[in-house]
Amino acid sequence: MGSNRADATEADIDIWSAKGFRPSGAHGYSVRAAFRHPMGHVAARNGLRFGDDVLAPAQGVAGRWGMGSAAPSVAGETAPGRSARSVPSDRRQLINPGGGRWKKTGPNPTDRRRPGSKHHLLTDAQGIPISVILTEANRHDITQLLPLVAAIPPIGGKPGAPWRKPALIQADRGYDFDSYRRPLHAKGIRTLIARRRTPHGSGLGKTRWVVERTIAWLHWFRRLRIRYERLASVHEAFLKLGCCLICWQFLKRA
Repeated sequence: MGSNRADATEADIDIWSAKGFRPSGAHGYSVRAAFRHPMGHVAARNGLRFGDDVLAPAQGVAGRWGMGSAAPSVAGETAPGRSARSVPSDRRQLINPGGGRWKKTGPNPTDRRRPGSKHHLLTDAQGIPISVILTEANRHDITQLLPLVAAIPPIGGKPGAPWRKPALIQADRGYDFDSYRRPLHAKGIRTLIARRRTPHGSGLGKTRWVVERTIAWLHWFRRLRIRYERLASVHEAFLKLGCCLICWQFLKRA
């Protein structure tokens, strides 16, 4: 290009050549559009042209401006893959969303039926976790009452046989089922469970708040607030580790 003009003339190009300037481009010059010099050699009938300038050939466009062959109407079948496998990413492993539902997950009735899990917890009168179970989010709480009692480990620390069963079970109205009270009574465990469709004022709120506090402590851990693990065993391991940390806090206070 000239210093103060929009395009170059033949005299300018001859002066540049005499001074030793050899700009790169088609035929040794970078700007030849003013003289309509072609931009290189292209095979006949194999490209699009704008004047004398050749454009890049387009896929699917045949010679003489005709359209190429049509794409197949039916796509081929994809290769089968493993369900819920990890796929590589930039700096982390992502879970393949097309692998199906993870184990111990179900539609959450309190979160627009999104897949989730639920923590069932049994504590003592101080709020120390004793047993914990992981289930699907749509599993009713009463279904895990007997498994929670059965999962109580032997607790020692006092003279005599280890403590294996509680003397009293307290729960809210969601556990009001006589079919579950009777097995506990048969084991010598008393129950204090509020009846449904009865006015409030049973006094359970004065003593049952400790389990709600322990659940809040567990959900302070980011790894337990949202389930990130595909394997249920891995999330259960983090859940039990959280219970161990809560027990350790009680031991430090003692």
